[in-house]
Amino acid sequence: MPLGSENGSDFDPPSFFYMLQYPQEEPDFGVALSTSLVLFGFDGTDLQVLLAKSKRAPYEGALFLPSRYLNENDELMLSARKMFKQLFGYEDPSMIEQLQAFGKVFRHPGGRVINVAHYALVRMSDFQASNWDEHDMQWVPFSQVPDLAFDHNEIVHYAKERLKRRVKRRPVGFRLLPDEFTLGQLQTLYETALGKTFDKRNFRKKLFKTTLLIDLDQKADGIAAGQHKGSQLFSFNKEKYQKMKIQGYDFVF
Repeated sequence: MPLGSENGSDFDPPSFFYMLQYPQEEPDFGVALSTSLVLFGFDGTDLQVLLAKSKRAPYEGALFLPSRYLNENDELMLSARKMFKQLFGYEDPSMIEQLQAFGKVFRHPGGRVINVAHYALVRMSDFQASNWDEHDMQWVPFSQVPDLAFDHNEIVHYAKERLKRRVKRRPVGFRLLPDEFTLGQLQTLYETALGKTFDKRNFRKKLFKTTLLIDLDQKADGIAAGQHKGSQLFSFNKEKYQKMKIQGYDFVF
């Protein structure tokens, strides 16, 4: 099909290309970019969110999400991965997922800053806390996140809704639970993430149908948080998990 013809209709090429370049105003290079990480962990009894404490006015003393500004040559996802590695000491590209851009005009008191946020599910034990003492970083219960600096409550809320969708379609517990866990811990994780309670028998019946769990034929000693002494221990079938992570599934409660 010749240039200037679409579905048999002619159009004026100069006008067409002018439209592609619209608008003609000079860009405003005074706009900055940042990225934040919503990091969800599970302590055995509750979902947690990793937060830092601000030491700068006007939010001095307030909590906020781990964040960084982007330089002109920084790629968004690579920037998020770099921050993740600084916090946890390793890099796993499959763990981080982009959420969306948060760009309300007055979201940042210092000027026009657009935040492209990301989130990840992590094991709390992997956090290199000793490296971040000066930043007063802390885990806060999923349901008790206080008023945060900037618009970070909005970002956390968005990430929670994304997590709910992922929980129903992917076996996300693999990212959050220890290698050996009880069914009680797994049910608590799902109930916290989805904000609802489940019948124990039905929940376990649906879990076993996935063939995702391996019975370790061992009992919990009751020392680990959320593990009741004498409860059966399980692990995830990693090969099955990888397939389900790609294909997805409908875990309807």
